[in-house]
Amino acid sequence: MSEKVILLVEDNQDDEELAVLAFERSRVVNRMVVVRDGQEALDYLLGTAAHGGRDAQALPQLVLLDLKLPKVDGLEVLRRLRADPRTRRLPVVVLTSSKEDQDLLESYDRGANSYVRKPVDFARFADAVRQLQLYWLVLNESPTGGN
Repeated sequence: MSEKVILLVEDNQDDEELAVLAFERSRVVNRMVVVRDGQEALDYLLGTAAHGGRDAQALPQLVLLDLKLPKVDGLEVLRRLRADPRTRRLPVVVLTSSKEDQDLLESYDRGANSYVRKPVDFARFADAVRQLQLYWLVLNESPTGGN
């Protein structure tokens, strides 16, 4: 049985720390892997470049994807993931501070499974993480077999 991983794609260190802390407080047992830009996310998921030795068939159980990323933005990451047969059905939750309606529409148009705006307040953020954890890691049945 492969290890259950959550991939957090986040370039803001404060948001990364909040997310990791919120998942720890929610007692999420999945290992969290953090990548800090869109290109690194693609390399990790597709097993290329710096992640060339990683088994690209061992997908995370969930990807939490920010939109405003360096190198390759989140919308382009999402487009490329949905274009690749290996990652087409991978659960991707856009987790962003963007309040732009166009970002919400584009995220769903490109295949996001969910769109969550990051609450500013930590208590609300921790609650959002608990709900994400309950739905995506416990209730949801993934077509990827829950890798």
